Amino acid sequence: MMRTHNCGEVTEKHIDGTVELCGWVNRRRDHGGVIFIDLRDRTGIVQVVFDPDEEAAFELAEHVRNEYVLRLKGRVRHRPEGTVNLNIPTGKIEVYTTELELLNSSEPLPFQLDDDDTTESVRLRHRFLDLRREHMQKNLRLRHAIIRSLRNYLENRDFTEIETPILTRSTPEGARDYLVPSRTYPGEFFALPQSPQLFKQLLMVSGYERYYQVARCFRDEDLRADRQPEFTQLDIEMSFIDQSDIMSIMEDMIRNLFSEVQDVELPNPFPQMSWHEAMERFGSDRPDLRIPLELVDLGDVMQDVEFKVFSNPAKASNGRVAVMKVPGGNSLSRAKIDAYTEYVGLYGARGLAYVKVNQADKGREGLQSPILKFLPDDVITAILQRTAAEDGDLLFFGADSAKVVNDSLGALREKIGHDLNMLDSEWKPLWVIDFPMFEYDTKAARNVSLHHPFTSPAVTEGEIDPATALSRSYDMVMNGSEIGGGSIRIHQKDVQEKVFEALGISDEEANDKFGFLLDALKYGAPPHGGIAFGIDRIAAMMAGVNSIRDVIAFPKTQKAACLMTSSPNAVDNDQLRELNLKLRKPLVKEDTEKQESSFE
Repeated sequence: MMRTHNCGEVTEKHIDGTVELCGWVNRRRDHGGVIFIDLRDRTGIVQVVFDPDEEAAFELAEHVRNEYVLRLKGRVRHRPEGTVNLNIPTGKIEVYTTELELLNSSEPLPFQLDDDDTTESVRLRHRFLDLRREHMQKNLRLRHAIIRSLRNYLENRDFTEIETPILTRSTPEGARDYLVPSRTYPGEFFALPQSPQLFKQLLMVSGYERYYQVARCFRDEDLRADRQPEFTQLDIEMSFIDQSDIMSIMEDMIRNLFSEVQDVELPNPFPQMSWHEAMERFGSDRPDLRIPLELVDLGDVMQDVEFKVFSNPAKASNGRVAVMKVPGGNSLSRAKIDAYTEYVGLYGARGLAYVKVNQADKGREGLQSPILKFLPDDVITAILQRTAAEDGDLLFFGADSAKVVNDSLGALREKIGHDLNMLDSEWKPLWVIDFPMFEYDTKAARNVSLHHPFTSPAVTEGEIDPATALSRSYDMVMNGSEIGGGSIRIHQKDVQEKVFEALGISDEEANDKFGFLLDALKYGAPPHGGIAFGIDRIAAMMAGVNSIRDVIAFPKTQKAACLMTSSPNAVDNDQLRELNLKLRKPLVKEDTEKQESSFE
């Protein structure tokens, strides 16, 4: 080996011993005849000293600069009095260098590794340098610890890790697929998997009973801070279990993960809430329970008011009128309220009515709002009673379709909770259950699966009513993010055919897209269910970062490009000819300077 010790592991127990170290120059300081270098490797930093008495080593050290790669030999000694650094494990010692070897030099870096103001585009273009930063090293080691903990838990419970195909067929029932043209089958395409869903169900039919995989998945969709075109999920499937079984095992796994990796004890059991209750109280099916704000429904008291902004949605079958109380919210400035009005507009809201509660016991006279003149006294009394409003509170109202009200007030709830530092704990897990089986897609003018079409309905006997059917699905939510989602699957061919029928999928289309699954369900498919956890989201949450890009070694930008490798990139005509493809006129992407082409 080129070294006897790692930099971050040299401590007082090595005093007067000889060590051989390798690493990068984190910092170099010349103190008038004595040179100090902070040498860095994956384990940490140690201070090494070069004295003119060691002539060869000192002369070479004079030419060393930041990020040079060194190998050295020296004697461990105490740091001089007054120079001890208790902030690092090696802060009480230094290495007096007797031999130095330059393994490689480095040009000046395009950015300083300790400069937190470097733009993300610069960091991503030079990701191999960005990954040297302590912050990124810590994040990726955390990610490793997370996957190791999850793997160990499943291995100790008789799960088998099985790899499923990366090249598969396109089943465009979910997000947009990434397509891969086939050379050997001209005009035909593979698709990269959005998840291993169908393969893991087939493995249950094959008798493996307990499967898992740390799976790479691909979705060609618009990106956000918590989405990437390729991502990693922990994929799990089990046979001969019911919903309570798998939920119990999975939350125990997550409790174990947080205990091992974060030294955090999560509640046992996790609370559970129906989808309907979550939407009613929080406007979201992934509510952040750390925020003590809730939505209160006012539909019944608003139906007969003359103010059409409230009465029309209150009467509509798909409408909703709700109010959210912000304790102490009267302190918010008019400019801040205007900013919140603009914010809810991003979610389709056409305004944000509010009432300031100055003196709650005085009713109308103790309130301040431009909408009060439109509301009768009994309605005002009902609002104050239902919200339990107190002096100094602020009431925000939403009135529109249920979707717009839930989306806008749900988002406003989270924004205000963070803006006003209202979070009452660090971690709040939750199971959301009893999801609707279907939702109506107005653009496609048909029902679509809220999760996926292989989710079992809660009731499998008789016809399935898309308007009322619930599914046997469950999402694990943590601090306002869905970190895992799953369901009990359909294991009977006739039930699967009913679900396809409810989705408007004909027998011919079902056999064309999913014939292999329907065929498998004929041959003794066991009851089974599973779940998938987002490794990237969990790692970002534990690391305390806002973007999953900070816990992925080589992520894409929000435009799905890799700045480091300049991909996607054009390919030459010979490659296209082999694939029987011809490009249309290319379009230039102004922001990434890439070409985007469509195939024909």
